[in-house]
Amino acid sequence: MLSFSGSLKVFVAVDPCDMRRSFDGLHNTVATLLGEDPKSGALFAFTNKRRSMLKILYWDGSGIWILAKRLEKGTFSWPRPSDVDDGKIRLSSTALALLLDGIDMRGGCRRPWYQLE
Repeated sequence: MLSFSGSLKVFVAVDPCDMRRSFDGLHNTVATLLGEDPKSGALFAFTNKRRSMLKILYWDGSGIWILAKRLEKGTFSWPRPSDVDDGKIRLSSTALALLLDGIDMRGGCRRPWYQLE
């Protein structure tokens, strides 16, 4: 289980990303395409075209973390590129937790792939 502080900045890249990218590739994407400082202490979330995989880039002050999640079935509820002008959306840490837990923020319901055991 991941938990984030309420003051943490979270940016979601709305355009799909090549999930083969790792530390340097995602770091470069944050700096060039999103126009943000990758070492600012914010979380940067990326997804693939099918929205079945998610990667998060995070600088903790001493190094860069990459967290990845691949869904066995279904997709993440992801904002559409037409919803924004600059390629990113800022979310609260609570909204990110909802997204990771399978909650569709547009409808406020669980995605079909999510099942609580």
